[in-house]
Amino acid sequence: MDIIIKILQVVLALSILVLVHEFGHFFFARLFKIRVEKFYLFFDPWFSLFKFKPKNSDTEYGIGWLPLGGYCKISGMIDESMDKEALKQEPKPWEFRSKPAWQRFFVMFGGVFFNFILAILIYSATLFTWGEEYLKNEDAIYGVQCNELAKEIGFENGDRIISFNGERVDKFNELQVILARNQAEKAELIRGSESKELTIDPVFIPAVLNTPGMFSLRVPFQILTVPDSSINATAGLLPGDRIIGIDSTDAFIIQDIQAILQANKGDSVDVLISRGEAVLEKKLAVDENGLIGVALDGDLYKFFKITTSDYSVFAAVPAGAKKAVSTISNYIKELKLIFSPKTEAYKSVGSFIAIGNIFPSAWDWHIFWNLTAWLSIMLAVVNLLPIPALDGGHILFLLYEIVTRRRPSDKFLEYAQVAGMLVLLAIMFLAFGNDIYRLFN
Repeated sequence: MDIIIKILQVVLALSILVLVHEFGHFFFARLFKIRVEKFYLFFDPWFSLFKFKPKNSDTEYGIGWLPLGGYCKISGMIDESMDKEALKQEPKPWEFRSKPAWQRFFVMFGGVFFNFILAILIYSATLFTWGEEYLKNEDAIYGVQCNELAKEIGFENGDRIISFNGERVDKFNELQVILARNQAEKAELIRGSESKELTIDPVFIPAVLNTPGMFSLRVPFQILTVPDSSINATAGLLPGDRIIGIDSTDAFIIQDIQAILQANKGDSVDVLISRGEAVLEKKLAVDENGLIGVALDGDLYKFFKITTSDYSVFAAVPAGAKKAVSTISNYIKELKLIFSPKTEAYKSVGSFIAIGNIFPSAWDWHIFWNLTAWLSIMLAVVNLLPIPALDGGHILFLLYEIVTRRRPSDKFLEYAQVAGMLVLLAIMFLAFGNDIYRLFN
């Protein structure tokens, strides 16, 4: 059932993005009176699941059976259809190739432009509907819990990281992302009461990109409930009790206490309990799994100042636009990582399988729409890459034509389209190959 929900989310999100993208091309084509022969969601080699052509319309609308995108077939344009026969005929007034370069530019840029607009609208709507809630990095007062990679780099549990390469980290959950995105060489942090600068060896960047969970949140050990079946059910523990010391060691953070308990499996420990203004001493049994049989309080509002923001309609739109621009900037930085072989970020390139895995297994509209907005930006930015067969390749040739007033020949554009499609196929093989490798490793 979880897989079905993920698949449904991917199909719905990508269908929305493809329709909006292709409608961008369609809108400007019709605005400039260019004929659109087909407008399809999904591809339709050999046959389509559904199609219709309105009366007095030149456009056939339909749904294909191959769910790998969609297309808008514009008359007189060299595209993935490679319709060479139509191009052998004399240009018609309603064809793409008959229009001035500036109009053709807007037709090609229309898909990307509409994806950017969609991202702004979605971000604005989610901010208006749900607001924003996050933990500021500066409010993570107990610092970070490091995994083995973070420790190998030189970080320590309890460090409060301020910035990477001078860029301050605003949100706690973006620490690793900003480290990787900036290929950081320096980290500014507070360790204990001292400010420190940590030098990061670039050799660790590939591992940073492929090792999630470098930094987690350190949270106080506060009891929520003590089940009747607990090994310490009669020890006198109460909801709200906090452990502040264990076996003569000052320890009040969950992760630190769990490590001590693991070292005392099947034994007992002496603990100090903070209850209101009182401090109590208790002896607790530790079971064979290193547990004391209590449920911990995970309500972060009790331990940290959580930043929350609500937006009116008028405030949500500029905030949504700002979030979209920030996401575009960050994604461009991430693309640079992929095209830098030394980072090995190309190993993280994924296909529909990887996209599906970022969606939750339970349907959550807030998460769904935020991911859809992010994918819309990803689709737009990737489409702007100057690769023939992508919008960016067509735009590059159009800019060349506008600047030089010389139009590339149809034969050159045909060869460029084929070369671009081969590049895209190679990228698809890489993406699917990475996904398959991850599935079996």
